[in-house]
Amino acid sequence: MTKNELAERVAKKVGLTKKAGFDAVNSVFGSIREALLKGDKVVITGFGTFKVRTRATRKGRNPQTGGAIQISAHKLPGFTAGKTLRRLIK
Repeated sequence: MTKNELAERVAKKVGLTKKAGFDAVNSVFGSIREALLKGDKVVITGFGTFKVRTRATRKGRNPQTGGAIQISAHKLPGFTAGKTLRRLIK
């Protein structure tokens, strides 16, 4: 499902125009994005948790040369599915 399809479904279920549905979806994603940029955790009960994860510095290999390289530490977004969502998918 694409973002546009999600916006259309939201609009149809709530009885909004497509533009209003698209604005609602963008608002939710924007709020999640802003919270993650601040380093906050976003918990959506029954769905899951979004949080920023930190990967430590580690050693790797350059696939072209085979030489050892140092991969620096970095942050990335992570998602953990909630119990309810996991049960539904099983």
